[in-house]
Order: sequence, then structure tokens, then C-alpha cells
Amino acid sequence: MTDAQGGFVEPAPSLVTIANVVYGLHALAIVIGITSAAFIVTMFVFGLPSIVAVILNYMYRGDARGTFLESHFRWQIRSFWFAALWIVIAFLVAITIVGIPLAWIIAIGTGLWLVYRIFRGWLLLRDRRPIIG
Repeated sequence: MTDAQGGFVEPAPSLVTIANVVYGLHALAIVIGITSAAFIVTMFVFGLPSIVAVILNYMYRGDARGTFLESHFRWQIRSFWFAALWIVIAFLVAITIVGIPLAWIIAIGTGLWLVYRIFRGWLLLRDRRPIIG
């Protein structure tokens, strides 16, 4: 939904707060993954902060339709599920002895990708801009 000029409808301030909280929860999961024995990606997918974040995404994404936040909610949800997919792939690769180094590469690469996605999205949210791409 857009306004008469073809721009986005202004979201409710509480919805902007929810989007910030979700980015904050994902960032917390990343920090826990960096500072603990867990990988970033495993903490992101299995950690409580990100699980709460994705639940919030699904609860409020309908309210974000037609606003610039719609792209942020989609970005956050996709980040979570693509990370889950890559961790499953890494696990399947790791069950073979020769695949363990490749699984490490997949896990580390996915962790770096998550850092990029969360902080890029959060910066665009701060500027009140949608995510394009």
C-alpha cells in the first residue's frame, strides 16, 4: 500500500520500535555467538534472542504492509530461514569426515553473511529507508 504520491505509508512509531527490537535481538544473538563457543550461525538459529525475534517478525509483519518496514520484516525473516538452511547444509556436509572443513567454511561464511545482513538492515532502518534487493 502506498500513498497518493506513490510513496510508503508512514508506519506507527511502535512498529518502528518492534523492528529495532528485532534487529537488536538478532545482533545480541550474533554477539553471543562471537563471544561463546557457539558459531554465530548456530546461535542465530537456535538462540533464544533470534527465536523471539522471528516470532515478533511473524506477529507484526501484517501491520508493516504498505510501509517501508515491510521490506525490513521480510529481510529479517529471510535472514533467519536462510541461516537455518545453511546450518542444515553444514551439518549434512559435516557428517562425513572429508566434509568437516567445508562445514566450517559454510558456518563461518554464513555467520559473516548474517553480520552483514543484520547491520545493513539496521542502518537502513535508522535512516527510515526500505531494503531494496
